[in-house]
Amino acid sequence: MEKRRLGQSDLMITPLGVGAWAMGGNNWAFGWGPQDDADSVAAIHAALDAGWNWIDTAAVYGLGHSEEVVARALAGLAARPYVFTKCGLCWDADRKVSGRLKRESVLRECEDSLRRLRLETIDLYQIHWPDPEPDLDEAWEAIETLKARGSIRWAGVCNFKPAQIRRVAAKGRVTSLQPPYSILSPEIEAEHLPFCDREQVGVIVYSPMKSGLLTGKMTRERVAAMPDDDFRKSKAPFQEPRLTRNLALADLLKAIAARHGRTAGEAAIAWCLRSPQVTGAIVGIRSAAQVAGVAGAATFRLAPEEVGEITAFMESHR
Repeated sequence: MEKRRLGQSDLMITPLGVGAWAMGGNNWAFGWGPQDDADSVAAIHAALDAGWNWIDTAAVYGLGHSEEVVARALAGLAARPYVFTKCGLCWDADRKVSGRLKRESVLRECEDSLRRLRLETIDLYQIHWPDPEPDLDEAWEAIETLKARGSIRWAGVCNFKPAQIRRVAAKGRVTSLQPPYSILSPEIEAEHLPFCDREQVGVIVYSPMKSGLLTGKMTRERVAAMPDDDFRKSKAPFQEPRLTRNLALADLLKAIAARHGRTAGEAAIAWCLRSPQVTGAIVGIRSAAQVAGVAGAATFRLAPEEVGEITAFMESHR
């Protein structure tokens, strides 16, 4: 499978990587509802068998649980994939999540992630959100300390603005940016992607299928039946008046994909990967069966006229 260099690092990543957000399960503020750990492990193994070579998780996903599931999936593998995780979102005894970027917190979070992941070194360590912003310099100095210790190899950021990336880059190299990007959320095209291209910052995008909306399998009934602890249920894209348009977009993607024997999800991911500044896409999977429905996106290319169809749809459904 094709591999692309992530920024100025030596990480050569496949176009698709495993997104382990939903693998954190439920019972936390941004959970996706109940998730079976055995299904998560099987999903990771299926993705690795398909040639994907990286996993993206975070300490906060399931309040540590996602990292533990990733460790379980990696146990006994002859060759492990790259493992990316994040810091900066912490929780208290009441499971309340808040941003924290003090030096000692970042150092402690990394130790905790290494323990949960059962690793000696994290391949890419990322600040999850630039919050609290006044502590960014202190946090990045801690990141540089972790590099010097050998606890992490490379460091990146998530959900940062270009000015914030430039600020921490004065303290040390920023390998990558992880922003949201999809047909429904194309905002990074205006400023972020050109900036990252100029500064040689890699881009790994998340939610290319907009949290499942663009898989072609989401329905109005399925949204209505989501458990109350699925954070998506309360989000605007899953509610009217946007839901009707978004499901219609998924139908269009399904029709375009069918011409090539592909799925709507593969078309949605391919739309993101068409941008040369995008190094890879984080693809959330919850079962081995789901891998087959998205794996083809690694090589699928939308024709210019098909990109035009999608653009025309979005312009006529603002």
